[in-house]
Amino acid sequence: MGYPSKATTAAWVALLRAHRLLFGQVEADLKAAGFPPLAWYDALLELRRAPAGLRAVDLEEHMLLAQYSISRLVERLERAGYLERRPDPRDGRGRILVLTEAGGELLAAMWPVYAASIRKHLGSALTKKDAEALAELLNKLLHHGGEQG
Repeated sequence: MGYPSKATTAAWVALLRAHRLLFGQVEADLKAAGFPPLAWYDALLELRRAPAGLRAVDLEEHMLLAQYSISRLVERLERAGYLERRPDPRDGRGRILVLTEAGGELLAAMWPVYAASIRKHLGSALTKKDAEALAELLNKLLHHGGEQG
C-alpha cells in the first residue's frame, strides 16, 4: 500500500493547521463581539433550514461542525431559549427540535460578525480565483471521500 507522498502529507498538515487557525480566529471574533460559540450558530442555522424541525440525530448529521455531545449542545440552546423540543408527529415517543424566534434573532445578530470574520481571515488572504480553486479542490476531496466511505 505504501506511504503518502511528501506533497500529500504536506497538504494534509496544511489543511489541518489552516482549519485549526481559521476556526480559532472566527471563534475569537464571535467571543469578542459577545456571542456564543460557532457551534450554536451552526445548529440554529440548520434548524432554520428545517422549519418543521429536526430530531437531534438529524441535526447532528446536518451540522458543519463535529459535535461530540449533541445532547449537551441542545440542552444549552434550549435553556437559553433558542430552540424548543416538541413532540414528533411521526413518532409519539420522539422529540423534534424547532428554532424559536429568539434563536432566529441570534442568528441574524451573529451573521454580520461571522461574515466579517470569514472575509477578514480567509477572504483577505485569497483572491477570488484562489478561493474558487480552493473550494474546487476541497469539494473534490469531499466527493472522493463519499465514494470511498
